[in-house]
Amino acid sequence: MNYRVPQPLPQVILDDVRGAQKMLSGVSRVTAMEGSRHLSSLTGSPVHLKCENLQRTGSFKLRGAYVRIAGLRPEQRAAGVVAASAGNHAQGVALASSLLGVRSTVFMPVGAPLPKVAATQEYGAEVRMHGQVVDETLAAAQEYAERTGAVFIHPFDHRDIIAGQGTVGLEILEQCPEVRTILVGIGGGGLAAGVAVAVKALRPDVRVVGVQAAGAAAYPPSLRAGHPVSIDHPDTMADGIKVGRPGDLPFKIIGELLDDVRTVSEDALSSALLLCLERAKLVVEPAGCSPVAALLSEPELYGGGPVVAVLSGGNIDPLLLQRILRHGMAAAGRYLSLRLRVTDLPGALAGLLGVLSEVDANVLDVSHVRTDPRLGLTEVEVELHLETKGPEHCAQVARSLHGAGYRVMR
Repeated sequence: MNYRVPQPLPQVILDDVRGAQKMLSGVSRVTAMEGSRHLSSLTGSPVHLKCENLQRTGSFKLRGAYVRIAGLRPEQRAAGVVAASAGNHAQGVALASSLLGVRSTVFMPVGAPLPKVAATQEYGAEVRMHGQVVDETLAAAQEYAERTGAVFIHPFDHRDIIAGQGTVGLEILEQCPEVRTILVGIGGGGLAAGVAVAVKALRPDVRVVGVQAAGAAAYPPSLRAGHPVSIDHPDTMADGIKVGRPGDLPFKIIGELLDDVRTVSEDALSSALLLCLERAKLVVEPAGCSPVAALLSEPELYGGGPVVAVLSGGNIDPLLLQRILRHGMAAAGRYLSLRLRVTDLPGALAGLLGVLSEVDANVLDVSHVRTDPRLGLTEVEVELHLETKGPEHCAQVARSLHGAGYRVMR
């Protein structure tokens, strides 16, 4: 019988990350570090935002992709590269390949947002749409690599990828040397692993915390089990960290070096995205603002000194942004939906709207129901969607309607 001997996982060390930093000089941007007064007031510690959403291609992914492709042998470059991604990794591979003169093919799921598909093509890749979910797309890309000899560029499970992403950690230490805690989102784990390698080698006292969406949190059960565990049907709006199984190499590093992994809800993600837009004037995708969601959810955990939250990407489909903004505003008490019954007489609606006008509630939508058999002969049901100023204003609107004699059904 033939026995396959498991190969030991490669190590990623500080020298790898420093080498990647030299390689990326003049290629990737040293992204800005912005302070957040609002988050600082919540935590009681200075909070800084590491703006990888302003990186070339809109995310940190260019760093790892460039280092990986630049390290290929001449014959490998000649064969071209292939990748599978719903967006950020696709764009990173496409641009890195173009800069290095390497042919690239990128497989994307059929439902990938059109702006991400267009951007990947504009960066020079040949895009092939395949599969409804990323797992199917990944299988197609790997089959293509085996068939054509193209080099498969994994989004997170490779030493060069992790070293490239780790340059974010080096920049954080240079820009905020007094940092005590770094928060970073986790999907497959490449970014968190790279940041941990760099930071823990130079500053073992700095706390590095990973953040996952609760609906796609494969790391907590994997860390408890001691090995990567797959979760069925990961479900989150944060597609950038919607990964069902940790990468083998990132998992090993994260298990050894990360101090904690926290999970955040969909409401927290949408509220964080809204906060980044309103307070920081930054467009950040749901995966990218997961560290901010962690700060909003449990601010008391981060009061021990300066905090850096890595905003890992800003590539968001405008249609998804519109839905998330509505969700975030509703979660923040900025929308109010009401259903009430009024007498079906001329002027009744005008009277109702007059009450709302007096309390400064902006009416977004009004609908009438006259055919419900539960209504009285002279009744009409009115459903209102209002824009409000927050929970207190919502309560004021409800009190005013009750005071004017209206019976609110919902």
